Amino acid sequence: MLKIGVLGAGHLGKIHLRLLNESEKYELVGFYDPDKKNADKVAKEFGYKKFDSIAALIDVVDVVDIVTPTLSHHDCAKQSIKKGKHVFLEKPIANTVAEAEEIIALAKEYNVKGQVGHVERFNPAFMATKDAINNPMFIETHRLAEFNPRGTDVPVVLDLMIHDIDVILSVVKSKVKNINASGVSVISETPDIANARLEFENGCVANLTSSRISLKNMRKSRFFQKDAYISVDFLDKGCEVVKMKDAPETPGDFDMVLQNAEGVRKQIYFENPEVQLNNAILDELETFADAITNNTTPIVTLEDGTEALRIAYQIIDCFN
Repeated sequence: MLKIGVLGAGHLGKIHLRLLNESEKYELVGFYDPDKKNADKVAKEFGYKKFDSIAALIDVVDVVDIVTPTLSHHDCAKQSIKKGKHVFLEKPIANTVAEAEEIIALAKEYNVKGQVGHVERFNPAFMATKDAINNPMFIETHRLAEFNPRGTDVPVVLDLMIHDIDVILSVVKSKVKNINASGVSVISETPDIANARLEFENGCVANLTSSRISLKNMRKSRFFQKDAYISVDFLDKGCEVVKMKDAPETPGDFDMVLQNAEGVRKQIYFENPEVQLNNAILDELETFADAITNNTTPIVTLEDGTEALRIAYQIIDCFN
């Protein structure tokens, strides 16, 4: 079992601590949180070992799970990597692209592995459909959340939209060539609602909308490709795959057949991939353990996290 320590015991940090404590692939050594009052409370309430410094925790583990505010990701990762420790970093990977690139360079220099917590890659609805997503040419995403003061210190693009940016970059095997975007601040000092249009070199277009001032929560993505439409509901863990094929000469009574203006007839049929419910956070942490143990590439690499951050900042730049 890999020895792991957690940096940060806030809302998400406590979730990581609980799951790592239950995991059969890690031995949870303990945690560090700079807020002494909170650290004492977490240690007393859950029985996890509390460390008095980042360095003390890093010294006694194989893997460091960084669940601190984004501003400190770079410093925590740097300290960990220089001690030869593997790092799991919550999203976004760092506060700036330059910081993220330094983390990549350090990981290569010290020969350690890193993974970024883009948890939607492990969403069971996405996992059930990702193999059906093949060369999509139009993508539409809506990620809407009710207002929550936690997270409003960063633009909605870094808070919410970055999830969809990462998912899109993982299925579109082409480079982004053009970005148009707009964002509006309603309650916060930074934009609360944003829309972005990404154009890829292969012709694919992705239209992303994110809001943290919605009246209801929604996390849906739709992928359109040649002869298929795939819908993924990241919130309700549901998915739908609608496909088309050449219609038979004599369709059955219940076959759905469409005919276009040129007389081409297509039969529509539905696939309902089986969604295997999981704990996405536990899965992302345990697949990282597998990557370390088996010396394979993590599912969400440091490079993936950096590219998502790069695109996010290019979107933010469009607001000015």
